[in-house]
Amino acid sequence: MATTIVSSPGKVLLAGGYLVLDPAYSGVVVSTSSRFYSVIRGEGASGPRGSNPNLYWIRVRSPQFLDAVWVYSVEVGGNAVRVEQTTDEAGSSFSKNKFVHLAIQRTLSLALEIRGANALKDALSNGLDIAIVGDNDFYSQRAQLQSLGLEPVFSSLSALPPFSKTNVRLSDVHKTGLGSSAALITSLVSALLVHTSVISRGALLQEQDAMTNTDRRLAHNLAQYIHCLAQGKVGSGFDVAAAVFGSQVYTRFNPAVLQTLMTEDAAPPQLLPVISPSNKAWDYRVEPFKLPPLTRLMLADVDAGSDTPSLVGKVLKWRQADTIASHQLWEDLNKTNQALCSQLLKLSQLHSQNPTAYTAVVKYISTIQPLQWLANPNTKRGEGQIVEAFYQAHLITQDIRSKMRQMGKLSDVPIEPPEQTDLLDACVAQAGVVGGGVPGAGGYDAVWLLVCDPAGLEFEEKPMHRVGRVWHTWKDLVVTPLTSSESLAKGVRLIENIDEVAGLKEATAV
Repeated sequence: MATTIVSSPGKVLLAGGYLVLDPAYSGVVVSTSSRFYSVIRGEGASGPRGSNPNLYWIRVRSPQFLDAVWVYSVEVGGNAVRVEQTTDEAGSSFSKNKFVHLAIQRTLSLALEIRGANALKDALSNGLDIAIVGDNDFYSQRAQLQSLGLEPVFSSLSALPPFSKTNVRLSDVHKTGLGSSAALITSLVSALLVHTSVISRGALLQEQDAMTNTDRRLAHNLAQYIHCLAQGKVGSGFDVAAAVFGSQVYTRFNPAVLQTLMTEDAAPPQLLPVISPSNKAWDYRVEPFKLPPLTRLMLADVDAGSDTPSLVGKVLKWRQADTIASHQLWEDLNKTNQALCSQLLKLSQLHSQNPTAYTAVVKYISTIQPLQWLANPNTKRGEGQIVEAFYQAHLITQDIRSKMRQMGKLSDVPIEPPEQTDLLDACVAQAGVVGGGVPGAGGYDAVWLLVCDPAGLEFEEKPMHRVGRVWHTWKDLVVTPLTSSESLAKGVRLIENIDEVAGLKEATAV
């Protein structure tokens, strides 16, 4: 059987932290160029069948980690799939992986409902070998850089091999907050759906109608369900939505849609009536979004030397206890978040209306601080509106940060801790930086910045270089850049040739 390769991007929530948990509000989500890859080969683990002709084997490997091999026996009955962790002929099977186990069990159960037992048995007939790897940005590379005597700068990260070994067990890895579990689940579930012919290969090649494609929506609903089940709660789902559809303005689904399926029983209820895209209870909204031309998303992994407590639980507890103040703040934040979305989309419109003036403006504001952007008396006709639009985007990001700090103060939660405030203020003061913030729920883990990225300049002349210098020389926190930018390949996608992705063949070799 042919090899199936599917990848899914990570995510950054630029605006909508905490609010995105409520269906009344939306979040601005950018999918990243860093991706997870699931490679399914139609010949894999083997084990004793005994007298049971309906028993098949799946081996799952995560080669970037120590002892990361999971082997499962799969028994396909007339109306149920039983998946149990076991060992193969070599005795290989290590720690448990709830995410992988549930992804295989539930996806094959749905395949049985849709395709029938004979088709599923045929897809599993020679066993499956599944290798899962993630781009380096999903995991902190500090230890790797230190071991090689390299400084934490862009050029050092570029020198690391693709899909670098972490030299630790999966449970001990330091993640960077790009949504690794959602990207992993989405790539694995989608790859299994393609490999068992539940969805077409073409559905994950088409991008223009990605948000209305029925097969893609089926993959989305199933990935959302499995991700929620593995986490033990129904989250907002923006991370899975970004992994499936790419950058977007996201409004969550009502958690009640999954209520009947939130059981880890080996034989779950019928999945298709709930998971089907025709189920109107899936009321999430996904609207297209992209960052403006000639701008670049910059991300950094921040190590403050302390563990971040569970922020979400504390904020929600405060909101329930202080309903008047929290409701007003959330309403104000929502307006500001929507304003940022509108302003960034407006910049894209201004580019399409006058690309020459837009390009000139980006080059100009890349050389001076935001406070000076409106001070040029010689701004040419047609450029003033574009400069003003960039400056408004700058002001809105600052306003969002202010309101998020206010939320943190009222709820006694470090959403933008003082250390992060100092770092972000220093970054936003650099020439050509539109704005920034702490992504998602905030805390000490990461920062994002939107910077101008004019064409025709050397790297040393670009805002990206100035920001990288601030990060490298920062004394109060250890700041390591990530190489990710906004994903150009929108959402989950099928890869037809493994050689398209540098290092993927070597990283996933059996």
